[in-house]
Amino acid sequence: MKRSFYSVAAVLVLAIAGAALYWSAGSQSAPQSTFVLLDGSTKTTADLKGRVTLVNFWATSCVTCVAEMPKVIATYDQYKGQGFDTLAVAMSYDPPSYVVNYTETRKLPFKVAIDNTGSVARAWGDVQLTPTSFLVNKRGEIVKRYVGEPDFAELHRLIEKLLAQA
Repeated sequence: MKRSFYSVAAVLVLAIAGAALYWSAGSQSAPQSTFVLLDGSTKTTADLKGRVTLVNFWATSCVTCVAEMPKVIATYDQYKGQGFDTLAVAMSYDPPSYVVNYTETRKLPFKVAIDNTGSVARAWGDVQLTPTSFLVNKRGEIVKRYVGEPDFAELHRLIEKLLAQA
């Protein structure tokens, strides 16, 4: 019942917001954050520098997140050898056991963090809607913010452009 409510609420909010709304964030530096990965290790915003990175805020109860995940995986697989990375950040309300189960059963090939306090989501602009993704360039600057599922063809073109930059 609770998961169903969150799923319906997320779909309604995304529908109202335009589902595929995306907003250009310019060249704003990515906020200083510490991501706690599923294995207990940490990764910081500084660790993102030198690679183009998609930071994807998601939840196992988010229908759109689950639907877009195969495309997120395919994007990672397509560009990982060229200096691209993905960091999936599970929202604070997502039970850690669900995140671990989803990550293992879907064999997510990239790092997954759990934002158990909500501090990372707050630092990245008070993220509340999922999925929300940020494309970060090699200098650690946010180039694009996507609320809802991105247009993956457009995302791929932007990734290729950023990978080609020094």
